[in-house]
Amino acid sequence: MAGTRKPRSAVVALPGRRPAVSLRLARFLPSGRSLLLGFGLVALAVGSYVGARETSAFAVQDVEVSATRPLVARRVEQALASLEGKSLLSVNAAAIDGRLEALPDVKLVSYDRAFPHTARIVVWAERPAAVLRRGSGAWLVSERGRILQRLSDAPASRLPRIWVAESSVPGDGAVLSDDEALQPALTLGRVLSIDRRFFGGVSEARELDGDLVLVLRSGTEVRLGGADELALKLAVARRILGLVEPGAEYVDVSVPERPVVLGNPKV
Repeated sequence: MAGTRKPRSAVVALPGRRPAVSLRLARFLPSGRSLLLGFGLVALAVGSYVGARETSAFAVQDVEVSATRPLVARRVEQALASLEGKSLLSVNAAAIDGRLEALPDVKLVSYDRAFPHTARIVVWAERPAAVLRRGSGAWLVSERGRILQRLSDAPASRLPRIWVAESSVPGDGAVLSDDEALQPALTLGRVLSIDRRFFGGVSEARELDGDLVLVLRSGTEVRLGGADELALKLAVARRILGLVEPGAEYVDVSVPERPVVLGNPKV
């Protein structure tokens, strides 16, 4: 029809979602001022820590040592005496271990800083369990088979002997590697933990083809076989030794349910 206008089409642009999301995220981002303030606080904290390490504000004045035995505690206190005057903030495992190197039987368990001036140290020390003998040489050995020190006067010690012919002996602080010496040392350490009285009656320990033998001061051998069921084997050996005359040649408890005795029973 003449004069009739055709309808115009129109496209309306809808707002995109991305700007709205960006605005929402922006609200959670720190401002430049906040960032500068945060970095400033971190720098202040680091500077304060470094400064405290270099001043006497937290200088160590007291070292408290906790150990299983008073003698060990005194030895550790002497070894750590050089910590006094140092910043408490510089006391760490490396600083302590470095000063304990002269004590091969002592190991650091834990440490704590009791501000402002006290360092609290907890240590553990291995107990001597045997004297290793090779020819004229003698070494003190711990319950874990660690060489504690070379001895100049072996007869003065009442500890059981471990005699070896050709085993190499490592330096102080090292652990024995040869079973001929290591296994008797470990066995003596366990005997010491299980029965101190029985341990006190042992004069020698040896290993032969995997079998362990304890020689008592009376001369009687206690043949243990392997190191398994040691507490049971010691209990059986104690019982049998109370039933035989002194001087029995041996008590074999390698099979604790069927012990064997070479000696004269009392009953």
